[in-house]
Amino acid sequence: MPSAFESLCGPGKPLKAEPPDANEFAGLKRSGLARLRDAGIPTLALESRFDLGYNAAHALCSAALRWHGYRSSNRYIVFQLLPHTLELGPEVWRVLSKCHELRNLGEYEGDLNIDERIVTDLLAACRIVAEKVKALSPIAAP
Repeated sequence: MPSAFESLCGPGKPLKAEPPDANEFAGLKRSGLARLRDAGIPTLALESRFDLGYNAAHALCSAALRWHGYRSSNRYIVFQLLPHTLELGPEVWRVLSKCHELRNLGEYEGDLNIDERIVTDLLAACRIVAEKVKALSPIAAP
């Protein structure tokens, strides 16, 4: 039986198998951690903190996917695959999924309807992802 990753690979599907890249992984991780740190600055506008937190989560989830040897052509799939990339449950990926929906409404319809609670939940979920990504073993250079 194919893995969750393999079943999402192929023509018209959102994943592509690609060897892990140590530099790419490190760059995504570094970017995600920097954005997460900045998202915690309480004097920034709530919208800015949301954008930083969402993009931090996406970078970190993308790093985890790349660590496993896959690349996504779909932003959303990196959150859906958290049970397989970082062994995280619905208490994390559902928050990130909700934030993805909010982000899309803001980006494409100009309706960024967020509040302090969703930003707090986003940052908490992102911190859990960050800890799991930091615990991944280094990718060996070719």
